[in-house]
Amino acid sequence: MARTRPVGTRPVGAITRGTTNPNRLRRCDRWLAGPAAWRLRRPAASAPVVVDLGYGASPVTAVELHQRLTKVRADVEVVGIEIDPGRVAAGALLARPGLSFRLGGFELPLDGRRATVVRAFNVLRQYPEDEVAGAWQTVLERLTPDGLLVDGTCDELGRLATWAAVAVDGPVSLSLSWQLRGLEQPSVIAERLPKALIHRNVPGEPVHAYLAELDRQWARSAAHAAYGVRQRFLATAQGMRDSGWPLLDGPSRWRLGELTVAWDAVAPSSRQRGHQGP
Repeated sequence: MARTRPVGTRPVGAITRGTTNPNRLRRCDRWLAGPAAWRLRRPAASAPVVVDLGYGASPVTAVELHQRLTKVRADVEVVGIEIDPGRVAAGALLARPGLSFRLGGFELPLDGRRATVVRAFNVLRQYPEDEVAGAWQTVLERLTPDGLLVDGTCDELGRLATWAAVAVDGPVSLSLSWQLRGLEQPSVIAERLPKALIHRNVPGEPVHAYLAELDRQWARSAAHAAYGVRQRFLATAQGMRDSGWPLLDGPSRWRLGELTVAWDAVAPSSRQRGHQGP
């Protein structure tokens, strides 16, 4: 059943538009069940808690997250947290062992427990840029020592997705994921960058240079298109690595249309980097 909050307390945050679709967050879920899965598998006194923060008008993404992560660890507990009571009530109808829904915001009402992973997709995109740091910090204070905040954005159908992985001691990486079929050039994903970076896609900023180099490598790899778009993307990713970009993944992820780069390579140049935000 849905949990209520103590009288006199208010969730931290603002109600988002709430639009969502089935399978919209599959790209990030695939990454959580892949490269990030070690965080769930670590021995612990209790089952890991994963939060779907701001899941929206439909609880479908929380249900899908639970289905996907139980394949990594059967006893994982997924908690959908929403600031809108009506959305929490809708989620409660689908609650089951290992999946629950609560009213709350960035303060993560988990009865004193800490989260191993917090997935916040299309949430901070609707906030002013100068509020990102505070929201990150509020969540990070409620993670386990090896926990992770995943702050991401995607299009309506999940064909383009990006996410920043933020550990308790600071941002770790930026992941970009494309549906390769029909892709004209990689920089189309720029409009889906996380809030911490979307306004930094301008000349002189590292993330702008990163996207520009992706387009250059994509153009250079045009001959590989004769063997299919996946082969062209693999060549593009290898070109990025050869040109010095610190990619944290390899061909097994590239084949999925996914690239992960170290955060320091794309972090905003005009602000202090670190756990306090972008």
